[in-house]
Amino acid sequence: MKKEEIKKIYKEKIKTFVHYNFLYFEKSNPKVSDTEFDNLKNEILKLEKDYKFLNHKDSPSNNVGFKPSKNFKKVKHKVAMLSLSNAFEEEDLKNFEKKILNFIDKKNNFILEYSAEPKIDGISASLNYKNGVFVQGLSRGDGKEGEDITSNLMTIDDIPKNIKSDDFPEQIDIRGEVFIKNSDFKKIKNKFANPRNAASGSLRQKNSEDTKKIPLKFIAYTYGYEKNHNVNSQGEF
Repeated sequence: MKKEEIKKIYKEKIKTFVHYNFLYFEKSNPKVSDTEFDNLKNEILKLEKDYKFLNHKDSPSNNVGFKPSKNFKKVKHKVAMLSLSNAFEEEDLKNFEKKILNFIDKKNNFILEYSAEPKIDGISASLNYKNGVFVQGLSRGDGKEGEDITSNLMTIDDIPKNIKSDDFPEQIDIRGEVFIKNSDFKKIKNKFANPRNAASGSLRQKNSEDTKKIPLKFIAYTYGYEKNHNVNSQGEF
């Protein structure tokens, strides 16, 4: 295949990816399944791997999420809020380990520990606690900068507003997922295309009273910035 042909195919895939990304993150109204979306991302990444001359500012290799909406105040994450990558076969995991070992400058005989957890399909959020008090909540945004959606997150009962535990860190960003249970979604399915759309759309309401009407849940899975947080592994966290 000629170089110009490859570039044309690549640009078309990037254009489609940008459109899907816009619908997914900005409009909360995806038109394709997660599998189709992931397959397109992997096709772009494979082209970039096979043909080193391919590069684009809108490529999934250069972006996480989507630019924060103008409807909310933009706030920078103290620690970048990255997205998950997929591994479909053993070779993907081996390459993942190689990247980690290179990043931390360790040899192949260094032992890595894995923590396997279920993934909830919802909308990522970062909760900032100071002295046990929930003071601010952000969306992922583009990974570096998120939307201040504190008032909407405050309506979720699963999110504690004040934590009085003696060993709670002085400051910490709790990262997790806002979602809707399938059983709860059945009651409002005439308003939304699927549970993820419902969670996303509800979190981005301008009026938190509208968000309060939706049965949103929250599950924590890790943390970002921390101060006086004495744990050494994901399992311990």
